[in-house]
Amino acid sequence: MAALVVLAALGGYVLIQYITGRTVAQGCTVESTDGSTGESRTYRLSTEQASNAATISAVGTSRGMPERAVTIALATALQESALRNIEHGDRDSLGLFQQRPSQGWGTEQQIMDPVYSAGEFYRHLAEVPGYSRLPLTVAAQRVQRSGFPQAYAKHEPDAALLSAALTGRAPATLNCNPPRTTATASDATKVRTELVRAFGKDVLPSAQPSAKDTPGAGGAPSTSTIAVPVRTAPDAGEDDATRRGWELAHWAVAQSASLGLDEVTYADRVWKAGAGWRTEHGGSDGDKDGGRESNTERVRIKLAR
Repeated sequence: MAALVVLAALGGYVLIQYITGRTVAQGCTVESTDGSTGESRTYRLSTEQASNAATISAVGTSRGMPERAVTIALATALQESALRNIEHGDRDSLGLFQQRPSQGWGTEQQIMDPVYSAGEFYRHLAEVPGYSRLPLTVAAQRVQRSGFPQAYAKHEPDAALLSAALTGRAPATLNCNPPRTTATASDATKVRTELVRAFGKDVLPSAQPSAKDTPGAGGAPSTSTIAVPVRTAPDAGEDDATRRGWELAHWAVAQSASLGLDEVTYADRVWKAGAGWRTEHGGSDGDKDGGRESNTERVRIKLAR
C-alpha cells in the first residue's frame, strides 16, 4: 500500500510538472534575455499549450488589442486551465478560460473552440475601463469573477514572456520540437483555414494556392509551401512590419505539431522541426533579388511530407 501511495504521489508530481509547463521532454521553449541584467529566462511548455497560447495571442492582436491585453489573457488561461482546452471544471466551466454556458459565455461547443473562447475573453476585457493600467490580477478578475482573484498574479512573468514572443516583439525566441512520431499529417487547406480563423480573412491573399505548389497524386496540386504576406496598416513603420512578421512566424512554429509543419522562414532566420532556429544569409528560394528586404515581405511555411 505504501508503495502505491508513493507511486501515486510521483504520478501526480509528473502531471503537475506537465500541465504547468515546467518539464517537457518534447515540446516548446520561450527564451529571452533581460536587457538590463543580461540574464536569460526560459519557459517550457508542451506543444498543445504553445498552440493554444499562439491562438489566444493571434485572436487578440487581430482585434487590435495591445500586448498587455495578450499578457492578461495568457495569465488567465494559465491559471484557469494551464493552457489546455479541457472539457471539465468547476460546475459547468469549460475550455481554456473555464467559461460557463450557464453564465452566458456561449454554448459548450462554442466555448470549446479556442478562437471563440479567446474572442469572448477579449470582448469582456475591452469593456473594463483602463484595463491596461490595472494590475493584471485586477483586470483578469473583472472578466472572470473568480473565487480566487489573486491567483492570476503568479502567472504574469511567464505570460509576459510568452506574449513578447507571440506578438512578435521578441524575434526568434519561440522554439518547438514537435514529436514527429505523432505529428498531424500536413494539409495545406487546414493550415490556411487555421490562419484565417486566428488572424482574420485578410491574412492571406485571395488567390491561393501559391506558386510554390507542386504536383501531387494524380496530377492534383499539393502545396508544399504557403507564403503568408506580412501586411500592416498603411501608416505602420518598418518595426511594426517586422513585428507582424515574427508574430506570424511564431504562430506557425507553435502550431507545427498540430498542423504538421516542417519549416518556417522569415527575414534571415529559418526554423526547422527538430533543429530550431538558424541564420540563413543570401535569401531563400522565391525571394525577389534574394535580399533581406524581400525576405521580410512574407513568412514562408513549409509543410512536412
